[in-house]
Amino acid sequence: MKYIIIGLGNYGHVLAEEFSALGHEVIGADISESRVDSIKDKVATAFVIDATDEQSLSVLPLNSVDVVIVAIGENFGASIRVVALLKQKKVQHIYARAIDNVHKAVLEAFSLDKILTPEEDAARSLVRLFDFGTSMEVFRIDAEYYIVKFRVPEKFIGYFVNELKLNEEFHLKIIGLKRAEKIENCLGISLTDSKIVNELPENDKIQEGDELVCYGKYKDFQKLWKAL
Repeated sequence: MKYIIIGLGNYGHVLAEEFSALGHEVIGADISESRVDSIKDKVATAFVIDATDEQSLSVLPLNSVDVVIVAIGENFGASIRVVALLKQKKVQHIYARAIDNVHKAVLEAFSLDKILTPEEDAARSLVRLFDFGTSMEVFRIDAEYYIVKFRVPEKFIGYFVNELKLNEEFHLKIIGLKRAEKIENCLGISLTDSKIVNELPENDKIQEGDELVCYGKYKDFQKLWKAL
């Protein structure tokens, strides 16, 4: 895929570097020459431009890429103006970073494909790590609902799946379980592999190393974490 990333601060720089490392074509843009210099050898091309200037913005191939990401965070006014110009130029797919709720509320008026909240997401991830004490992966469906995969805490081990009562007590639906198992390859070497168990028999006991995949409201996940 082809991406344009406008704003190459810490967040935009990491996005550009990671997308490029995965084989995507990335075009970076920033008003800072030093920021462009720091990324230009890692992406397809990078421009030193003031993206708030309509004529300068036109240098970028806005309508021949898959997604344009506005990663500007520190300059609220610049972020909003760039998004407005992109909408004016009828760019089809726009993602934009929001640094607070006011910024997010203004961006919502543009009906963008996605509003990115990296600071909020990072803070929540840290809280989950400290509070829940286990590794987690989170996929946000909307403002309320999430899909969360987490390694089962020690308290769950040995219980039957139906004994967890996640749905009854916390309104969280178990939609899958990832279980590690020992296998042997063609050379007879023992390896650990994982499989997804989509149909969970009620008499199936939770094992150490299992990972549950659940669906529900974020506030209900919070209630579960507090209860543990």
